[in-house]
Amino acid sequence: MEESESLFIIYSSFFVSIVLFSVLLNTIMLKFATNLGIRNNDQPVIRWSNVAKPALGGITLYISFLISSTCFSIFFDEVFKDLETLGTLISVAVGFIMGLADDAYNTKPIIKSLAQVSCGIILIATGTFIQFFENEYLNYILTVLWVIGIMNSINMLDNMDGITTIVSIFILLIALFYLAIHDNYNNFDFFAILGVLASLTAFLFHNWNPSKMFMGDTGSQFIGVFLAIISIKYMWNTTSYTGVSNQYQQIAIVIMAFILPIIDTTCVVINRIARKQSPFVGGKDHTTHHLSYLGLNDSRVGFVYLGISALSLIICFAAFRFIENWNWIHNSIFGLYFLFLFGIMFYITQQNKNKR
Repeated sequence: MEESESLFIIYSSFFVSIVLFSVLLNTIMLKFATNLGIRNNDQPVIRWSNVAKPALGGITLYISFLISSTCFSIFFDEVFKDLETLGTLISVAVGFIMGLADDAYNTKPIIKSLAQVSCGIILIATGTFIQFFENEYLNYILTVLWVIGIMNSINMLDNMDGITTIVSIFILLIALFYLAIHDNYNNFDFFAILGVLASLTAFLFHNWNPSKMFMGDTGSQFIGVFLAIISIKYMWNTTSYTGVSNQYQQIAIVIMAFILPIIDTTCVVINRIARKQSPFVGGKDHTTHHLSYLGLNDSRVGFVYLGISALSLIICFAAFRFIENWNWIHNSIFGLYFLFLFGIMFYITQQNKNKR
C-alpha cells in the first residue's frame, strides 16, 4: 500500500471516529447536565436565545483536540519534541481553562485579558509569531494583538445558533487546504485541525437552530486561540504555491479567511462607540441580529454565514493555488470584495435600530 493511501485511511478513519465520539459525548452530557455550564438566571447575561441551555460544547472540542495530540504521537511522532507544538498545547490549555472558569464563575474582564495576553506571549516564546515586519518586536506586538483580537472576536460572534461553529469550520478548512496544497500532511497541525474540524462538525448537530447546547466561553476561547495559532502559521506566514511570500497576499488571505468575524466586530465597535456605549458590553446589535431583524429566521441567518464562508474558502484556495505573482490587480479585487461586503453588512446594521 502506498503512503498516500495509508494516510488517507488513517485520516478518514480518525475524522469519522472523532465525529462519532463527539456526537456521543455531547449527547451524554446533554442527558446528564443539570446546571453545569448554565449560569444562574438572575445574572445579567445577554444572549439571543431566551432559553437557558448548557454551554458544554467547548469541553468536547478540547477533549477532541487532546485526542488528536495523543493519536499523532501514536501514529507519527512525539508532540513534546517540537517547541512550537508544545507552545500550541500550552496556550490552547490556557484559553480553555480561562473559558471554563468564565462559564463557571463569570470572571472579571481583566483576568480574561491577562489570560489572552499570556496565550500570545507563550506562542512568541515557543517560536510561533507573525512574520510581517522586519522588526521582530513589532511582529511580537502584532502577534499578541492578533491573538487577543481573534479570541474576543470569536467570543463576540458566538451570539446565535451555529454561527461561530460554521465560521470556525471554514477557517480550518482554508488552513487544511493550504497544508494539502503544499503536501504537508505529516505534521501535528494537520492532525489537530482534522480533529477539531471533526468535533465542530459533530457539535453543529447539537448547535444548529434550534440548538440544544452552546459552546460557551469554554469553546469560544479555545477555538479563538486555536484559530489564532493556525492563522499565524498558515495565513499570516503564508506563501504562494511556488513558495513566494508577499505581504499584501498575507493580509488578503487573513482578511478573506476571517472576513465575517472582522466585519461583525468592526460594525459592533463602530455602532457602540457612535451610541457612546462601551464596545465590551454585550448587546443584540451584531450583524447576525440585524439580519434577523430584516425578517430572516435563525436558520436562514446561519445559511447566509455559511454561504459567505464557503465563498471565502473558494477565494483563499484560488489565491493559494493559482496566483503565482501577487500584484495591484489582486489587491484591488480582494479590497473591493471586502469593502462591498462590509458596506452591505454595515448598512444592514443601520436598519431597525430600535430593535437592538
